[in-house]
Order: sequence, then structure tokens, then C-alpha cells
Amino acid sequence: MSEEDIVTKKIMHVMRRAPHGTIYSYEGLEMILVMAAFEQDITVTFIDDGVYTLVKGQDTEGIGIKGFANTFRALDGYDVEKLYVDKTSMEERGLTEDDFLVDVEVFSSEELGKLMQEQDVIVPH
Repeated sequence: MSEEDIVTKKIMHVMRRAPHGTIYSYEGLEMILVMAAFEQDITVTFIDDGVYTLVKGQDTEGIGIKGFANTFRALDGYDVEKLYVDKTSMEERGLTEDDFLVDVEVFSSEELGKLMQEQDVIVPH
């Protein structure tokens, strides 16, 4: 397959689950990195407990797993710069933008809904 054969799609990944206890967040991050390597137009949205995925200083030693949150810092190197957090989800969990390890834009649920309508594909995690 040549570069001319690659069709760029607008793909939104919606991170809805807490980062630990299931593989959804980790596998979602892996999928984002793979798709970004193929130069897709990637947007990542954090909703509900998915907002915890970006919280600084996560200590996973007590649950016996390797933490992966810092890997989200690598997204910029893959030109994944469109990171959005649902304002209501963030506020309901007592978080602010300062709690996140990467820069995000905070959008209302309505704004995120409009953004979702612009996508070719939405991938839930």
C-alpha cells in the first residue's frame, strides 16, 4: 500500500471508562497511536469516568499494574493534538484542567455533540 492509497478519515475516540480495572482505556490508547501512525485525523474525547485517564500522578503500584497515563504525553509526537474533556464530567468529579497531565480543551456536552457529528468514525472505549 502506498501513501496515495491511504484515505484520511476523521476519527474520534471517546474514552468513557476509568483507566484501571478494565483494558478499555489502555487498548484505546494503543488504537489511537496506531491510527495516528497512519496519518488519520484523530480526536480524543474524555467523558464520564474517562476523565480520570488524564489525571496527573496516578500510582498503580498498589493494584499491581503498570501505569500508562504518561503515554498520553506521546500523542503530541503523533500529531494528535485534539484532546477534549467534557466539562460536566470533569466538574462532577471535582477536577480542573490543572489536574490533567496534558493540555486539553474543555467543551460542553452540546459542543462535543456537534463535534461528534463532524466525524467519519466514532470509536468508544
